[in-house]
Amino acid sequence: MTGPRRGRGRPSRAEAAAGPGTRERILEAARAEFAERGYDKTSVRGIAKAAGVDPALVHHYFGTKDEVFAAAIELSFEPALIVPAIVGGPAEGIGERLARYFLSVWENPVTRAPLLAVIRSALTHEAAAKVLRGFVLRRLLQRVAADLDVPDPEFRAELAASHMIGIAILRYVVQVEPLASARPEDIVAMVAPTLQRYLTED
Repeated sequence: MTGPRRGRGRPSRAEAAAGPGTRERILEAARAEFAERGYDKTSVRGIAKAAGVDPALVHHYFGTKDEVFAAAIELSFEPALIVPAIVGGPAEGIGERLARYFLSVWENPVTRAPLLAVIRSALTHEAAAKVLRGFVLRRLLQRVAADLDVPDPEFRAELAASHMIGIAILRYVVQVEPLASARPEDIVAMVAPTLQRYLTED
């Protein structure tokens, strides 16, 4: 867990009074605000109010609204934990592991709400799309691609991501039937072979 951002000048009295857990409290409030209001209607001031802190503290820990947004995405996905779990096992099971993990995040109501806000915001606001692209490319796909023993690994990782994001949009955002009501296990069984081909076959 990283500490407060450096190089922003001398902390204010409000910043100096921040106690343990302040960063995590701000992040949880940000995730809830983005989930409820979307990217466009969420403000640093609103996040601060929800967290019970001065807005200066939000800037102190995260900088801009975009940086808070990126941190809120990371809170849902935890790339430092999931990437090794997906790519660290046997190569023949990577497609199933990726599909199973992705759906487990979306099926969990706690992580689904902010991710819905992320997807909806990215579809309508370039700033949100830019943050999402940066997170997906730098923190997830490049890490996955680095462990793939195939030609064009980043392109293949992007194809796999596009497949899963498409499912997320149709199942959770647009709610197209019968996909919206399908059992997660059935989706994994159908999708895993395609992801496996993207990520392992020459």
